[in-house]
Amino acid sequence: MDQEPIRPSVEQLALLDPFERFSFHLNDFINSNPRTKAASQLFLRSVGMTWVYYCTRSLVHLLGADNLKRLSPSRGLLLTSNHRSFFDQYVIACYLFRITKLLERIYFPVRAEFWYEKPLGMLVSLIMSAFCMYPPVFRAQHKREFNSYGVKRLVQLLEQPGNVIGMHPEGTRNKGPDPYALLPAQPGIGKLILRARPTVLPLFINGLGNDLRAQVQSNFDKSGQPVVIVVGEPLDLERFFERKNTLRCQKEVADLVLAEIGRLGERERTYREGLPPGPAGGPLFLP
Repeated sequence: MDQEPIRPSVEQLALLDPFERFSFHLNDFINSNPRTKAASQLFLRSVGMTWVYYCTRSLVHLLGADNLKRLSPSRGLLLTSNHRSFFDQYVIACYLFRITKLLERIYFPVRAEFWYEKPLGMLVSLIMSAFCMYPPVFRAQHKREFNSYGVKRLVQLLEQPGNVIGMHPEGTRNKGPDPYALLPAQPGIGKLILRARPTVLPLFINGLGNDLRAQVQSNFDKSGQPVVIVVGEPLDLERFFERKNTLRCQKEVADLVLAEIGRLGERERTYREGLPPGPAGGPLFLP
């Protein structure tokens, strides 16, 4: 975090409601000040990720752990995964924290609805992520100009080694019945990759639900289905960096990232079909 963090313009901040501005300023202070970000990471690693681990460890199987252990990125690291559950990124981060020290500073761009608009969203963000859910993404048409700031901030973060961003190429949670049928990739992640040129690591996760109480209970009574995380290899995107950052190129990059996530999904499907019936028996860390 050596660079001076960029700030939104007065005009961009004026687009937000008063509580949204308060939420943004608080989250921005936590994530932009080296001392507060270090405190946030300490809380996340020692408290937040500890309870996530103990509430999921009977269910989790992690495949491809060696792909992460071999990483030594010279720029930021972009974690890209499918999105089925509200808790996907929490659980992914939890187990990556346990096998690597690469996650020095982690950020999860998140939709502003709930997380930045309601006090309860702020409270949940504090308890579950120590305010790592940053920067916000606004979907309301009249507030979307603020998102251009968010993109610039993410580019700045990904230019610096030690920073890790977690994102979903699908752009929203996939609510369909088939966990392997991914939604179309959104070009926004391609735009970010072309501008920041980070190390891009694909992942696939399957098995989590959206009911927190039921999910935790299924871990302790071992009635839950296995939660399988597959870590892929870093993507080679150099050929795209020589091209213009057009919408077509952005979509091609986004499609490639999602296609690789889909291939990891097929590996997860094969692995899951080979598991014996009964309790998951995690956590298992496999190469």
